[in-house]
Amino acid sequence: MTTPLALDITQAHARLPELTVIDVRTPAEYASGHLPGALNVPLDDLRRALPTLERAASRRTLLMVCASGARSQNACRALAEHGIAAANLAGGTGAWAARGHDLHRPEGAARAVWGMERQVRLTAGVIVLLGLALGVTVHPAFQLLSAAIAGGLAYSALSDTCGMAVVLGRLPFNRPRGAGLDATLAALRER
Repeated sequence: MTTPLALDITQAHARLPELTVIDVRTPAEYASGHLPGALNVPLDDLRRALPTLERAASRRTLLMVCASGARSQNACRALAEHGIAAANLAGGTGAWAARGHDLHRPEGAARAVWGMERQVRLTAGVIVLLGLALGVTVHPAFQLLSAAIAGGLAYSALSDTCGMAVVLGRLPFNRPRGAGLDATLAALRER
């Protein structure tokens, strides 16, 4: 499998007017700050958006964005499997903001949201500690819970996927408030 085309922050900033920017983070992460003009198509919903993304890619270059560049790189690979070319923003919104570029926030998006990587680290850590504590105080079999999380994290690193992020992305605070994906796809069709 080939590595998708990556644009660094300087290249992306210079070409921003000619790109269709797709942010693949959760709606809550997107609302906490995204590149100017970016549309939110969460990675979990990418398959549903394929026909619209294919049409958009025929008109303008797609730039896939996430917090660090990992999820957007996975999105580029998934699109490439369907014959859709897309570029990845190296370093994601974190690098974009670190270079002093503005992140836009929707009206009324006052509360800060933890990034998905941070949510996964907290959840994994809590489950490991819970498994160890219950293993010592209740029954040693609870330590298998900690082992299962360790195995899941190792698999996540090797496969560059994260099942825990998929589950966390479905929680209410990570879901869209309002029209969601349908409105995004309609806006993408108009571009």
